[in-house]
This record gives sequence, structure tokens and C-alpha cells, in this order.
Amino acid sequence: MYRKISRDVKLAAINLHEHQHLALEDILACTGFSESTFWRILKLWRETGDVVRHTFGIRGRPRTLHCDDVLYLVHLVQHRPEWFLDELLRLLDTNRFISVHYTTIHRELTRVGISLKKLKRIAKERNEEKRMNFLIRMSQYSPEQLGFLDETSKDERTAGRLRGRAATGQHGMAASSVVEGSFTTVKYLEFLQSTVVFATVFALSWTFVCPRNGQCENTPQRGCRGIDRSLW
Repeated sequence: MYRKISRDVKLAAINLHEHQHLALEDILACTGFSESTFWRILKLWRETGDVVRHTFGIRGRPRTLHCDDVLYLVHLVQHRPEWFLDELLRLLDTNRFISVHYTTIHRELTRVGISLKKLKRIAKERNEEKRMNFLIRMSQYSPEQLGFLDETSKDERTAGRLRGRAATGQHGMAASSVVEGSFTTVKYLEFLQSTVVFATVFALSWTFVCPRNGQCENTPQRGCRGIDRSLW
């Protein structure tokens, strides 16, 4: 079991031995360490003038990547933030002749304050003034007056959408159309008139409001709830 010996005890043992105040057996009995330890301490004393080995600089394994190498990685990330670690590893090996593991690159980037984030694309034509004007114009309508449209494309590699969004507790009303090629303005207006408006009017025509708040006795709607939205 490792036991740390204080510097004062080592110095006392060396002084007793060099001045021949005690025999070696008595010195070992007083200090409590082995003969091999004593000779190792004596050798260190004669080589360095001290009984303790001093370390200089940073302890531990030296880093593989130096400051210039890390700065090179930072410049690469600033130029292409979407590059993967294996791509950075290949560039580091090709341009600076340093072969390291990709975890080393991740650790060095984290140490200089670069973390992994989700990329977000911002449209070049985005205009904050137009966005604000749109919000002001749309704020005059109530939520019931708003309708939302979405478009998608499909080929042999894409599957149909299985989910849609609606308010909690309600079913969404979907009106869809499939066209081959581009959805032109004429096709879009025809879709609004013949499909979206028709589906909305058809659903509203089936909305039944109970005059007795669901307490009907002699009507076919006995036990009905306030509003039947079976098609919504």
C-alpha cells in the first residue's frame, strides 16, 4: 500500500546516515520505511540536492493538438458550421499532417467554447417590416375566421403524411387536392372554390345547436350535446 513520507523525515534519515549518528538498521526502524526506499531517497539527494522530485510544467499526457491546430479547427467551423467531425478529422490529417480521433476534435472544440447546435435556415427574402405589417393586418381577424393551407410534393421516395394539427379536443377538417406538375394560380383558385369552401359550408350545415342544452325529451336528438361537430 502506498504511504506518503514527509520531506522532513527523509532529510532526517539522510542527515543521520551521512553524519554517521546511527546505523542504517536503527534509521530504518525510526523512520519506518524500507531499505530500498532509503537508497532511492539517497540517490535522489546526491543527484538533485533534494529528497523530493519536483515536476515542472503541466502534468499529465501532453496534448496532441497545439494552439495553432485548434485555431485551424475553429476557422474551419466558422467557414462551414455544418461539417461533421470525420470531415474535420480528414482536413486536419491532410492539411496539418495530424492524425487524431474525432472525439479529440470534439473535446478541443468544446474547450474553446464551440458547441453543437441545430441549424436554422433564414430565407434571404425575409423582410421584418413586411412581417410586422402582416401581423398587424391579421390581428383584426378572430381565430374562427382564419384558415391555414399547406403544400407538399410526393414522388416514389416519399410517403403520404399521416398526421395533421388541430386544436386540442377537436378534429381537423382537411380539404386536399392532388395535381400533376405545378400548382398554378388557376388550379389554386379552383381548389379554394370547389373544395375548401364547399367542405366548410358542408360541415357548417351539419352543425346542430340544441335549444335545451342537451336536455331534449321528445326529439330525435335526445341526449345530444350542445353542438354536434361529427364532421370536424
